Amino acid sequence: MARRAGPVGRCHPAVARPRVRFLAPQPNVPEAVTSVTEANSDEQGARPILAAQAGYLIGVAGRAPSLHNTQPWRFTVSEDAIDLYADTSRQLLVDPEGREMIISCGAALYGLRLAVRSLGYLPEVELLPGPAMRRPLARIRPGLAEPMTADERKMLAAVPHRHTHRGPFEVGPLPAGLLLRLRDDAQAEGAILTQIDPGPARQELLDLLAAWDRRQDDDPLSRAETWRWSRDATRPDRDGVPAHAFPAVPSHDAGQLPQRDFDLGRGVGLLPADGPAPAAIAVLFTAGDNQGDWLRAGQALQRLLLRAASQWVFASLNTQPLEDGATRALVRDRLALPGAPQMLLAFGVSRTARATARRPAADLIEP
Repeated sequence: MARRAGPVGRCHPAVARPRVRFLAPQPNVPEAVTSVTEANSDEQGARPILAAQAGYLIGVAGRAPSLHNTQPWRFTVSEDAIDLYADTSRQLLVDPEGREMIISCGAALYGLRLAVRSLGYLPEVELLPGPAMRRPLARIRPGLAEPMTADERKMLAAVPHRHTHRGPFEVGPLPAGLLLRLRDDAQAEGAILTQIDPGPARQELLDLLAAWDRRQDDDPLSRAETWRWSRDATRPDRDGVPAHAFPAVPSHDAGQLPQRDFDLGRGVGLLPADGPAPAAIAVLFTAGDNQGDWLRAGQALQRLLLRAASQWVFASLNTQPLEDGATRALVRDRLALPGAPQMLLAFGVSRTARATARRPAADLIEP
């Protein structure tokens, strides 16, 4: 059996919980998410700052992780709100429901919240506001003025160097108490992070993923999209996965989550492939599996990744097997999860960081 997240104590304040209003049916929403702050939607003094600081705010949001570094988000900015939309032109064919695209947008939403906090305001967030046809995924406004905490400042400082880690980790455990903090972070965003301890459950998961990985080696659709979104060292693109972020040969070491092959036999990857096993493997899951759950999973993901990066701990994100609904169900059953698995993560320490390029904020803002 997988070890489940233990009892959560007080929720740590980074980022201070926004006021969240769910304007679509949201069953089983955790109390940690439905609780509201004292942020006042009638507070007028903060409103013009959104337009004036839009480049900064969206620049922070755009440092979020995304599948193949597609950066599938776009924003509209007014004096009183920023709306977040999915950029469906960047949705992958291997993600037909848009689940991973929306998780990525949820991660960008957390970055946007953190950026609003850095301006000294509590964020107010509406998830899925407006009519269903063309509604944004989220709308964010500044609420009451409140200084950023020291904890939040550490996480903001980690934004530039947080990255998806595909190379070897250093030998050794994670900093003491970090996993407990990561669980708290996930819980505060309406998701659950559960460590998968060494033992039968982890081995069963690894065997399942390895078998799935072998079946996908020759999938032409997956290979074509991976080829499209991977870059050799000469490419100046500001999206996609650059050669410095993947190995020429993906690691297949026992005890490690299988990694997506971004090199595809070209020999352009610059990372070493082999190294010590990760210090911890975990699964991030949510109570349900709808758009609201995917947005919550994305916010939880970016929050815990920034917490980890503030202590020079990074994660490899294993998403490929979970693109298939049947495999997601198998992972849920094998780990006895009371919910839907959204992300598999392997954590480890690394003292080097080279973040991938990002599209400029001006390219992400629509008139």
